[in-house]
Order: sequence, then structure tokens, then C-alpha cells
Amino acid sequence: MAKEELLHGTLDLLILKTLQGGPRHGYGVARFLEERTDDTLLVEEGSLYPALYRLERRGLVEASWGLSELQRRAKFYKLTREGRQALTTETRAWLEFAAAVTKVLVPA
Repeated sequence: MAKEELLHGTLDLLILKTLQGGPRHGYGVARFLEERTDDTLLVEEGSLYPALYRLERRGLVEASWGLSELQRRAKFYKLTREGRQALTTETRAWLEFAAAVTKVLVPA
């Protein structure tokens, strides 16, 4: 399975985790994930922005316009209360799933 396919299933959770550190614009979210994973996860705009819009529609993030560090107008996303709750719940579920898969792939 390609990294892109694995990323697609976890991108929403990774975005929520990224925004836990504070509001970011889309490019900032992508750069954070790339830097944090030593460029293992390269998030394309075609995946990132639909995920941000999806999270916004679900009420997990909210967006507002502001100025980027380059003084350009950018949409900044931040977690809502519901987003923080979803982050906790989904992180727990993902870690349980990953542990189960690991038991199969790497038997003791």
C-alpha cells in the first residue's frame, strides 16, 4: 500500500493534531506535517484543502482570514471544542487500531 493511501485515511486526524498547537493556515499545516515526519508525509494541496473543508463542515475546525508571516492574506484554521474532543476520541481509536495491526505484522 502506498504512503498516499495510508495518509488519506489518517489525514483528518493529523490535521486536528497539528491544529492542537494553535491556528495555522493550510500551507503551515502541510509544512508542519512534513517537518515533523522528516518529509515522509508530503501533503498535496489536492488532499489538504478538501480535508480542511471537510473538518470545517463537521464543526471540528473553524476558519478566519488573517495575514501570513509573509503579510499575505490567508485562511487560518483552529480547533473548536468539538474538534478537541474528536482529537482525543479519534487518537485513542487510531492507537488501538495500530496496536492491533502491529500484533499481526510483528508477532511477539
